[in-house]
Amino acid sequence: MTWGNSIKALFWIVSIGALLFLAAGTLDWPGAWIFMAEFVIGGIAVTLWLAWRDPGLLKERMAGPFQKGQVFWDKVFIGFIIVVWFSWLGLMALDAKRWELSHMPEALKVVGGVLIPVGFFIVRLTFRENSFAAPVIKIQKERGQHVISTGPYAIVRHPMYAGGALYMIGMPLLLGSGLGLLILPLLLGALSVRIFIEEATLRKGLPGYGEYTRRVRYRLVPGVW
Repeated sequence: MTWGNSIKALFWIVSIGALLFLAAGTLDWPGAWIFMAEFVIGGIAVTLWLAWRDPGLLKERMAGPFQKGQVFWDKVFIGFIIVVWFSWLGLMALDAKRWELSHMPEALKVVGGVLIPVGFFIVRLTFRENSFAAPVIKIQKERGQHVISTGPYAIVRHPMYAGGALYMIGMPLLLGSGLGLLILPLLLGALSVRIFIEEATLRKGLPGYGEYTRRVRYRLVPGVW
């Protein structure tokens, strides 16, 4: 990983931590410290693993949120989700600590703390199988992109989103924010919309993807959807 990418990652980490603790108005927030630890450790572990195992995918993952060849509606989605994501983090900090509106049971906080690393693990399994798991929707002809149907892709069509959904569910639980849980359906709904955009793009531009969708019926949750 280059110095430029390292600086980007550090900026992302510092931005999230600063937003959480400044909005909370206190550093006395164990849930946020646990979240930051999981976020940093999980992110570093996956990044180092990719640097060793798949530098090409790491380069794709570290690229900007708006790229050449990216589907227009995905650019709209990315812009929307960046605004909503940071607003969501700020709201959870205000709710859980500054306003103290929510009182999350400790057992649910533990569940949230477990879901986040589980989400990271599923994402790592996805990266192990799919070297084309770019952060934006595009067809990577220059890298020889083809349909992936092994590993978690044999179970659901979008395992990385499934892992991300677990991560997002765990966040408001661990941080102790009921308001964060109320906003969660908006984020998961946006994720579902992006799945339809991605599948339409892959059906159109990736040979064999239509056949793959007929073999693997479920998008996120086996037996459900």
